[in-house]
Amino acid sequence: MAQIELILLQRVEKLGQMGELVKVKPGYARNFLLPQSKAVRATKANRERFESQRVQLEAQNLKRREEAERVAERIAGLTVTLIRQASEAGALYGSVSSRDISDAATAGGLTIDRAQVLLVHPIKSLGITSVRIELHPEVIIEIKVNAARSVEEAEKQARGEAIAREADEKPEIGPLFGEEEEEGEAA
Repeated sequence: MAQIELILLQRVEKLGQMGELVKVKPGYARNFLLPQSKAVRATKANRERFESQRVQLEAQNLKRREEAERVAERIAGLTVTLIRQASEAGALYGSVSSRDISDAATAGGLTIDRAQVLLVHPIKSLGITSVRIELHPEVIIEIKVNAARSVEEAEKQARGEAIAREADEKPEIGPLFGEEEEEGEAA
């Protein structure tokens, strides 16, 4: 299958560093790298323009990375709490998406876009989950997402306590068939 040659304008995970010439499938280039300005086609004019601007682009990249590292240090260990409805077994009604996490993180003081939330699968159960946040292509941090039914439950989860039904909360089973009749005759 034909491949397209591109010049990366920033680091792309599992692909390469800024300034590298890479060959990718046309769909990946057309649908992801080119629209998000992560790369340009490797034409002669683009190569010359990139080489003339390389020092400036690398300086800008370094500055943005340093800013992202400062933010990462400031918010290390951030936990966001999301209150959701869930079944007794702990399965959420609906799921927690990257948009929910970015909104909650923004409310918690970390302004991020939902595209920066690297969520492999939506969160579908109660509990604390580690989620990766890409502040910069070279700076990725982890935050904790605490999905709970209530604020009290979230606090219990944060302390490491189990939130499953307590052992003394066994469902009561009514009297066995025929027990009531025997008690009534004895009285």
